[in-house]
Amino acid sequence: MSAPTHTRPRSAVSAGVGTRLPWWALALPTLAFITLFVLILNPADAHAATGDPAITRLVEHIQQLIAR
Repeated sequence: MSAPTHTRPRSAVSAGVGTRLPWWALALPTLAFITLFVLILNPADAHAATGDPAITRLVEHIQQLIAR
């Protein structure tokens, strides 16, 4: 005895609907790529970030509290 199989009907919505992206979905990756590309071209402008002493002390304090 065979069991009846159910096939999913084709959705009429997905057949002809195009996808529209917001403006920032293209602008942000483009901006990030251009920024990294400029840094590659002129690495003298890429300065290392200096840590704020207050943030460093806060992280050390949290680590000490966790270690107890």
